[in-house]
Amino acid sequence: QVQLVESGGGSVQSGGSLRLSCAASGYTWSRVCVGWFRQVPGKEREGVATINGIGNIIYADSVKGRFTISQDNAKNTLDLQMNALKSEDTAMYSCAAGRRESVWSPTRCRFDYWGQGTQVTVSS
Repeated sequence: QVQLVESGGGSVQSGGSLRLSCAASGYTWSRVCVGWFRQVPGKEREGVATINGIGNIIYADSVKGRFTISQDNAKNTLDLQMNALKSEDTAMYSCAAGRRESVWSPTRCRFDYWGQGTQVTVSS
């Protein structure tokens, strides 16, 4: 049974940094179709930093240059380093893992496994 558990969220002032980590059990982080998402109440979930089906890292425009996704193979975690945080980064952050959607759409992913989320609050 796959279980993903996020940690590292919290409250920080604008301009500060946080590092999120997602530990996996029953699963070894793949190099494709994994990522971090965030959601604010009343809004759709947004992909923040994802690795698509051919291994390309995709960052949301709003976080480019500030966020970095990485994997720690020794710890079997998927991490998200967040720097220069802004109030608009406030959201519930979740990690996810999945697989390529189909052989005809190799870049697209279907995310099957999700963590429960960790809250990030940035105050101005």
